[in-house]
Amino acid sequence: MPPTPVSPSQTAAARVAVCGPASWNHLIVLDRLPEPVAHMQFAVGDHHTLGGTSAGKVLHLADRGVAVALHALIGDDEEGHRVEAALTAADVPVAAYASERTERHANLMTPAGERVSLYLSTPSTPTVQTLERIETALGGAEVAVVDLSELGAALIDRRRSGAVGAPIWTDLHDYDGTSSFHEPFVRAADVVFMNDDGTDDPWALMQSCLDRGPRLAVCTLGARGAIALSSTGERAEVPAAPVDVVDTNGAGDAFFAGFLAASLAGEHLEGCLVAGARQATVALGSEHLHPAVAGASPAR
Repeated sequence: MPPTPVSPSQTAAARVAVCGPASWNHLIVLDRLPEPVAHMQFAVGDHHTLGGTSAGKVLHLADRGVAVALHALIGDDEEGHRVEAALTAADVPVAAYASERTERHANLMTPAGERVSLYLSTPSTPTVQTLERIETALGGAEVAVVDLSELGAALIDRRRSGAVGAPIWTDLHDYDGTSSFHEPFVRAADVVFMNDDGTDDPWALMQSCLDRGPRLAVCTLGARGAIALSSTGERAEVPAAPVDVVDTNGAGDAFFAGFLAASLAGEHLEGCLVAGARQATVALGSEHLHPAVAGASPAR
């Protein structure tokens, strides 16, 4: 059966509505990333599991006790059924909207955390009806997390054109400060997150984001911790929490969730950073986005 969109009343209890990618991924671990020449290389290991930045966020928000719901485009296919099963196993409410196919990635990984993501399929373009349903859900939430995706871009465009809803938190990932795709997300958001992969000066990058409207910017620095800058000039920084790293997939989403959960609980800025760093260790210590989905991730 194709996925049936969940009615707004079924997700009305969610304080946080998360909109964006949920995928089924094949993670392939290599001793080094492939060189751009023809060659043969042996994998150190591989497994199939739940992926997607939005899926990662809802798993960790639920782990922190936040009432959350995921709004995602999921196909009526084997991968889609596995995505829904994994989220259901983790007791995460999912509003699945019809798509011609489920998003799939093949991620080439190294033990050091390097990654190349190959997109094998992406969801079909959301319909106007789907966007309207999701907007209704956003209107009933306290915070709307709108992730980078075609779905997210359409929702951002509607918000900037006058649609109403909860304050938007968005994750810019490896934003370099100039990407035209990211620009509308920056201008529509109340809070922006990013990592420092695309910049040599994360403080300047955060300030450039704040200059375009957000009240708060947060940047993760990998093993060096995380920093935050508010529109009032407040700065905060914390070191990374110690952890034996198993897999780096989803660590940024876990950090985001820990920070947001602490913010909803009224924590000060540094306390939110500490909570984010602590939650990131949950993802870093598992080969899955969150240990809760391990039983729903067959080796295949």
